[in-house]
Amino acid sequence: MKEIIKERFLRYVGVDTQSDDNSSTCPSTAKQLVLLRMLHDELKGFGLADVTMDENGYVMATLPANNGKTGPAIGFVAHVDTSPDMPGDNIKPGIIDDWDGKDIVLNSGLGIVLSPADFPEMKQYAGQTLIVTDGTTLLGADDKAGITEIMTAVEYLVNHPEIKHGPVKIGFTPDEEIGRGVDHFDVKKFAAQWAYTLDGGEIGELEFENFNAAYAKISIQGRNIHPGYAKGKMQNALLMATEFNALLPVFDRPEFTQDYEGFFHLMKMEGSVEKSMIQYIIRDHDRALFEQRKVTMKQCADFMNQRYGEGCFTLEMKDQYYNMREKVEPEYHIVETARLAMEAVGVKPKIKPIRGGTDGSRLSYMGLLCPNIFAGGHNFHGKFEFVPLESMEKATEVILKIVELNA
Repeated sequence: MKEIIKERFLRYVGVDTQSDDNSSTCPSTAKQLVLLRMLHDELKGFGLADVTMDENGYVMATLPANNGKTGPAIGFVAHVDTSPDMPGDNIKPGIIDDWDGKDIVLNSGLGIVLSPADFPEMKQYAGQTLIVTDGTTLLGADDKAGITEIMTAVEYLVNHPEIKHGPVKIGFTPDEEIGRGVDHFDVKKFAAQWAYTLDGGEIGELEFENFNAAYAKISIQGRNIHPGYAKGKMQNALLMATEFNALLPVFDRPEFTQDYEGFFHLMKMEGSVEKSMIQYIIRDHDRALFEQRKVTMKQCADFMNQRYGEGCFTLEMKDQYYNMREKVEPEYHIVETARLAMEAVGVKPKIKPIRGGTDGSRLSYMGLLCPNIFAGGHNFHGKFEFVPLESMEKATEVILKIVELNA
């Protein structure tokens, strides 16, 4: 199975599927459709039923039950797009067999080294096969590792009918990385009682709670005057932006927070003396604290308008997704099934909150409960991304065991 997983993963990462948050189409980039069509055709080739790809690129399929029962249908979901944060085309993966635990030179010409000194979590994979980048792109394990694991598990079930199972639903989505992954996901058509996203990180991760999330954009109107004659007249919008940022608590930034701690994250700052703009994401696991963070953002804007004049600061704020714990916890048996599956295949479960979000968080509020399972990758969205082949193999085994337990 390991060689099948490696071949399939390398084939999928060879397709550029980077999404674009500046696009208004769905999917946001036409190139995502290339991989989605590949997956559609492969699922048809496996002989699955109800294989469809709609006008927005969403791929769905059903592996019919073979256990003679009409038990609950469970689903597995992954996204095809890769992050816009780093180049996602012309990926040249490196294969490090039987890794010796030492520094890995990703690109000697650019002096880029993947080192356990910088990423100590690497040490647990000594002796395993690591798939890495060449230091100029991301790898795409987020979430092509998840796609690989789902496809490999489905193919295995098709080829091993002695494994009895109920109905299994498969779903692949575009645009997760830009927050639109399930904008057009048809939960009724998918027809699963619950599902799992294969979109987590290191081996053993099992997540059923995530951040509550909001986006904030502050447009700042300054007043540009010739600097030689600016005294008492100029209002520098760039400095006004930094002053606004200084009002927010310093230790509520991502670089100072962990576990259940929330944050304000300054993502973008641009402009000139006359006009500037700053963008934030706001995150907290606790709903009450999340709402208070939004109040704080508004209070800062109000204060700056009092200081510089009404209308100088215009705040736009929008909720993005909510903590799925509220929906999943009453049906905790679906988390427990995944935990038991991991233990059955020799993986130690690491149940912890996601410091982010997945398609599953929004799906849970759309009526499809959807915890998140590890896909195996590390250092997503950047040149230091890597995935151990053995972790992908274990994730595939977890899928198979969940299907078996559900039967």
